[in-house]
Amino acid sequence: MPSDDGRLHLLFISVHGLIRGKDPELGRDADTGGQTRYVVELARALGAHPQIARVDLLTRRVLDSSVSADYARHEEMLSDTARIIRLDCGEDAYLPKEHLWDCLDVFADNALHWLRENELTPDIVHSHYADAGYVGIRLSSQLGVPLVHTGHSLGRVKRRRLLARGLKRDVIEERYNMSRRVEAEEDILGTAELVITSTNQEIEQQYGLYDHYQPEKMRVIPPGTELDNFYPPDGNERNSQIYRELGRFLLNPDRPVMLALSRPDTRKNITTLLESYGESEALQAAANLVVVAGNRDDIRDIDSEAQQVLTDILLTIDQYDLYGKVAYPKAHRPDDVPVLYRIAAASQGVFVNPALTEPFGLTLIEAAASGLPIVATEDGGPRDITANCRNGYLVDPLDKQDIAKALLKVLSDARQWRELSASGLAGVLRHYSWQAHTESYVTALQEMLMSSKSVATVIPRRRSGLYHDRAIFTDLDQNLLGDPESLADLLAFIKVYRNCTTFGIATGRRLDSALRMMKRYGIPRPEILITSLGTDIHYAPRLTRDEAWAEHIDHLWHPRLIDRILADLPGIKSQPKSERSRFKLSYYIDPTHAPGLDEINSLLHQHEQTANTFLSFGQFLDVVPVRASKGFALRWCADQWDIPLENILVAGGSGADEDMMRGNTMAVVVANRHHEELCGLEDDRNIYFAEQPCSAGILEAIEHYKFLESCNIAGS
Repeated sequence: MPSDDGRLHLLFISVHGLIRGKDPELGRDADTGGQTRYVVELARALGAHPQIARVDLLTRRVLDSSVSADYARHEEMLSDTARIIRLDCGEDAYLPKEHLWDCLDVFADNALHWLRENELTPDIVHSHYADAGYVGIRLSSQLGVPLVHTGHSLGRVKRRRLLARGLKRDVIEERYNMSRRVEAEEDILGTAELVITSTNQEIEQQYGLYDHYQPEKMRVIPPGTELDNFYPPDGNERNSQIYRELGRFLLNPDRPVMLALSRPDTRKNITTLLESYGESEALQAAANLVVVAGNRDDIRDIDSEAQQVLTDILLTIDQYDLYGKVAYPKAHRPDDVPVLYRIAAASQGVFVNPALTEPFGLTLIEAAASGLPIVATEDGGPRDITANCRNGYLVDPLDKQDIAKALLKVLSDARQWRELSASGLAGVLRHYSWQAHTESYVTALQEMLMSSKSVATVIPRRRSGLYHDRAIFTDLDQNLLGDPESLADLLAFIKVYRNCTTFGIATGRRLDSALRMMKRYGIPRPEILITSLGTDIHYAPRLTRDEAWAEHIDHLWHPRLIDRILADLPGIKSQPKSERSRFKLSYYIDPTHAPGLDEINSLLHQHEQTANTFLSFGQFLDVVPVRASKGFALRWCADQWDIPLENILVAGGSGADEDMMRGNTMAVVVANRHHEELCGLEDDRNIYFAEQPCSAGILEAIEHYKFLESCNIAGS
C-alpha cells in the first residue's frame, strides 16, 4: 500500500533497447524507438508529481563494446526522485528483443533480489511491452502488488502486418518468437489490474483480438506529446524555405491553406481529398490545398504502393485541372513540419486528415498545438482528439461531399475559426501535454488502488491454439445486404464466437466502395477483407495491405494491352475509373451483342495475354491477373493464417464466387443466388444449397455443417 504520507513508489520495467537519461539513441535500431524515450520521460515526469514518492525504472544492463558504456552503469539518476536501475539479464551482449525470452527469468530473479537487498516494496509494478510484462507478472505476484501494463504494440497485430509483408508463418515464428510473445500478452491481460492505452480504438480493435480481453480494466491515457516545437504562428513563417517552395506551385499563395500531411499510403486516402477539392468550386475558391506526402527524388524509384499513390495524386490534379491551386512539394525536412502547420494557421486555414483509418493521430495534436483547426476521419483516434480539443469536425473519409462541407464550414466563418483555434490550443495543454498525461496517470492508479478487491476476476476461457482454427468467408452484396434481420443475427453470431472464428469478406468491389457499403449496413470490418475480385487483401485492425499478395499476382499482367484488345469488341464498354483498380479491369457487357467468355479468353490468348475473366450477374465482365481470384486470395489467406481449408465455410451467390467454393472448403450457395452462373455447382456433393437467402442461408449452413462442433471455446 502507499506510504504513510500517501505517496506512491512506482516500479517501471522496460527490458529491451538502449535506455539512458540523456541523448537517447532513437532510431539506432528497431528496439530503440519511441518506447525507450517514453518510459524515461514518464519516469522523470512522475518523479516530480506530488503524489509520487519515487520511480525506479528497471532495464537490462548491457556490457558490449558495440554500444556506449552508459548502458553498463548499474544506476543513473534522472532526478532526485527518479532513476534508472540496470540489472543483469543472463547475457552481457546487446541482443534484439526477440532473443531475450530465455533470459527474462534471470532478469526477474535479479529484480526481486535487488528489491529485497534494498528493502524496497513498490506500490505498483508497471511493465512496458510483452517482455517486461512477462517479468512484471512474476514480480507483482511475488510482491503481492498490482500490475499495470502498457503494450506499446501487440503481437497479434504485428503478426498480421508481417504476413502482409509476405513473411511465412515459420519465418515469423523463428525470427520473432511470436508464439511466446502472444502467450505472454495473454497472461499479462489476464493478470494486470490496469492496462493503459492511447485510444479507444486500440482497446476495441487491437486488444479485442485477445482471449483475455477485459475492456473494463483498460484506461485511455494519451501519451504526453513533445509540444516545444509546435506553437501558433509568430510571423516568421514567410521567411522559411518551405514557404518559398509552396509558392512555386500556387498562383495565389496568400489564400487560406488546407494542409494534408502523411505518408504516401493508400490508407491515407489522399486521392479522395483531391477529388473532393476538384469537385467543389466553392472549396477551390476558398483555399489552396497543400499535400505533403513523404519525400521523393524520382517516383519511379520508390516502392510500388507509394509510387501508385503519388501517381494517382498527379493524375487527379490533372483530371480536375488543379494546377496553381495545389502544392505537392517533392521534399521537406523534419524541421519544416512545424513551419507548415504555422503557415496554414497564419492563413486561417485548416489541417485535414482523410485517412481510412487513423489509430492515434499525432499530426492532429501537432496541428492543434499550432492553433490550426482540423477536419479528420471519424475512424479511430481522431474521435478522442476532437472530443478532447473541440477544435474541428469528423467526416466520413469515403464521402467527398461530407469532406468538402466540413472544410468549408471551418474556412467560411472567421469567428468560429478563432474559437476552434483557441479551443485546440487549450485542449492540447489539458489532455496531451506531459503534465496532463501524468495527472491522468496518477488518478488512474489511485482509482485502481481504491477499487474493491473483493470482486472475483472472471478469466475468459482460452482457445487451444495460438490462432483461430476456422473461418467464415462470404461475399458482400449477394449474401450480406439483402436481409437486415438475418444480417443482424449473423453478426451477433460472429461476435459471440470471435475467439475461435476468423471472419472474412470477399467482394468484387474496390476497397473504398466495400467500406462505404459496410458502413451503410452497419457491418463491422472483418479480420480479412478481400476486395476487387481477389486482387487486394487487407487485414484488420488497421487495414494493412498484403503487399506480398500484390507482388505475387503482378505476374504476366499487362492491363493497358488487355484494354486495347477488348476496346473494339461489340457489346463491351469500360466501366468508370471508380470501379477499376490496379489489378482489375471492369467492363459492362451486353451478352446479346458481345462475344462469349470462351471467345474473349481465346482472343486474349491469341495476343499472348494470360488473365482470369469473370462474368457476374450477366452484365459485368472483370479481368484480373492470372494468379488472382477470390478463391486464390482465400487460399493465400488460409495458408498465411494456418487455417485448414476444411475448416473454412465459404458463402457465395454469383459466378465470381465459384472458385472460392470448389475444393476442400465447406461451401454454401445462398437461395438468392444467380442461378445461371452457379448451376454448374449443383452436381458438386461438397456444396450445400441453402433454402434461405442472404445471411439466413449462411446461418443455415453453419448448422448443416456443424461448424462449431469442435470449437474449444464455443459460446465463451
